[in-house]
Amino acid sequence: MRKISLATAPAALIALVGSRRWASRIAALRARAAEGSRAGKVLMQRHAVEFALHRLAQSPAPGIAQPADARIAALAMEAVALSRALPPAGQARLAARLDAALSGEATLIPFFHILRSAALQRARGFEISYSGLAEEAPFDLLLTRGAAQAELACDVISAEEGREVHRGTWFRLADRVDPDLQTWLAAHPGRYLLKMTLPDGLREAGPDSADPLAALHGAIRAMLEGQTRQTEDAAAVLRLDPLLLAGAQAAEAGLMGRLRREFGPEAHLSVTAAGGGVFVMAARAGRENEVAAAVRRRLASIAPVRLSGARPGILAMFIEDTDRAEWRGLRERLELEGEARQFLTHPAARPVVAVTCTSRLELFGLPAPDAVAEGELRFRNPAHPAARTLELAPAVASSV
Repeated sequence: MRKISLATAPAALIALVGSRRWASRIAALRARAAEGSRAGKVLMQRHAVEFALHRLAQSPAPGIAQPADARIAALAMEAVALSRALPPAGQARLAARLDAALSGEATLIPFFHILRSAALQRARGFEISYSGLAEEAPFDLLLTRGAAQAELACDVISAEEGREVHRGTWFRLADRVDPDLQTWLAAHPGRYLLKMTLPDGLREAGPDSADPLAALHGAIRAMLEGQTRQTEDAAAVLRLDPLLLAGAQAAEAGLMGRLRREFGPEAHLSVTAAGGGVFVMAARAGRENEVAAAVRRRLASIAPVRLSGARPGILAMFIEDTDRAEWRGLRERLELEGEARQFLTHPAARPVVAVTCTSRLELFGLPAPDAVAEGELRFRNPAHPAARTLELAPAVASSV
């Protein structure tokens, strides 16, 4: 059997999927990314693993210069080695998981989270079994160190679940409104700020509900066409004012830092520049984000079904769709710690010896302080009988 290396691992993983299936997926993602500049950037970031694998497979290099690329290639190598080691039924489950990860809104992040969790625990001295794939266990990994064992269940939760205004929906709105704002700036040169308060938030419409994106776009367009300074209804309060930030530049990149300091980390921002004019949109929900609380609710829902209860259990949470500032804020304000420790007092946490939290920043190997120095946040459950087991300490001892 041909030996794989970091340079050949991306192509080998793509071969597991099938070259035709993979090419179709990449083409579909690129087509969607071209539909809007802002939403397209978000999509490219969301599918960064897929695009990196594709790029690395197209031009394999003996030495991979970028640390993030090296991380992705190493995890691809782990995936290929895992496929070769699994029994036939496990190989079929792995193929199905990869196929699902390349469909619709799914990404490879959940699978790579499992691979990285295995690599992290192996580096800490644990023997790893992929019990979820090999034996269809409810948990993903079985950790063994000496006489001690622990079950590890990996889960991914989007930070969007704790936001009233979804970032993806916001950027789709910004792309949709952009032509109207460019027309406005051509007729009204200057610098403008449209402040929005969205009491009910902003998210994609359900199958049986009205489209809030279209309604808000219509309200903005009507406001511009009527040249009114303020309008409001139950869904939105809109106010148009001059943009008074000192020294504001027309370039979006030049403005964003000032705007973030002015409006805070939870504001949703967009800048349209045309000629010498600038139009800024800044939106807030009717209440603060509750990302950490959404993580706690997910922990409570998955603990009873993802752990057998026969061994100490670890819930490894990957918090998706966060940027550097938000991820640092969640840690520095101790929001994740508070919600995780609250969960650990809940009856559903009885089989849980520890909760861990991580993000893309750790997956891609970014340095502290943006990423967690140890690769993950860990919160030990002091009430669990195995909480002080020395063999399990590297995986369960609290990191904060």
